[in-house]
Order: sequence, then C-alpha cells, then structure tokens
Amino acid sequence: MALPPKFAGHRLQAGIVQHPQHTLELYLDYACPFSARMFDTFYNSVRPTLSSQYRGKLQIIFRQHIQPWHPSSTLTHEAGAAVLKVAPEKFWEFSAALFKQQKDFFDISVVNETRNRTYERLAKIAGSVGVEEREVLKLLTVSDKASADGELNTGNGVTDDIKKMVKADRAVGVHVSPTVYFNVRHS
Repeated sequence: MALPPKFAGHRLQAGIVQHPQHTLELYLDYACPFSARMFDTFYNSVRPTLSSQYRGKLQIIFRQHIQPWHPSSTLTHEAGAAVLKVAPEKFWEFSAALFKQQKDFFDISVVNETRNRTYERLAKIAGSVGVEEREVLKLLTVSDKASADGELNTGNGVTDDIKKMVKADRAVGVHVSPTVYFNVRHS
C-alpha cells in the first residue's frame, strides 16, 4: 500500500530508496507486548544489517496498528501521529523510546489518570528524543469545552490521521499485531 506523504516518517530512512525492489511493512501496536519485542529485535538487531546489506533496495514501513482491547493503544498512537506532524524524522526514535516505556501505558498504569494527563506523559517521551514537547501536547490535548457549533466529540489535532491509519489497516486485513507483510501489493 502506498505511503501517503503526511505519513512519510513511518518509512525508515536507511539510505536513499528511490525505487525500492522490496517493501517490508511492520504493523505494530505501542500497547502490545509482542509488538514491543518485535520492534526491539528489529530496531536494534535486524535494522543495522538491513541498512548495510540492502541499502537502497528495501523500504521499511512502520504501520501504526491500534488494538481496541488495549485501551491506551489509541492514546499512544495519537502521540506517534503527533510526532509525525511535528518532527517526522524523529518517529522511529520516538517509537523506540515509547516501546521501552510501554508498561507505563498498560491498563493498570493509566486506569486512574485523565486522558490529557496520559498525553502529558507521552509528550514528555517525545521531548526526550528531541521533539518539541509543547507542540506534541498541543496536538494531543482534548478540550473540555464544546466547539463553537456545539460539537462535543471534537477529538484532537491528530484524530483525522488516526482515522486514516485505522481505515488503511482494515483495508488490507490487518486484525492483530504484530503483523508483517513483505512485498504485498494491496489493491
């Protein structure tokens, strides 16, 4: 599946890939322990080899995959989407930092805090990798007031991006994470 320009940060920049021969797509959920293990192995062990041996021949794409049975999954992926808007070149580094702190966003860790408080903690992680924390938080924060036209379900600054990601995952039949596609052509 083509990668929309607004999500270009999902592509791992391992050299210049003008016309890649191969595409590896990793569908991962920030709140899934199995996704964390796969990301860690890939990012720290496999990526360096792929970057050197397949430079310019392989594009690697991190596809954000929200799983509804992990309640904080949406919030963590919204943070990823905010990083894509503010500093797309930091997306993979942010993802590595978030996966390292994944347990801080499991059910028991977020059950007693507000949504906006969780966003504050996620923005701090973005800040820790050099992304402008205030800009990320501004995109994530949900207002406690109705919009000018009385709308109560206003979402935040990345809601539309999240909808597009979910729709794309559904269109190609991804239901769980981690899921990996290699050279799959989606129509």
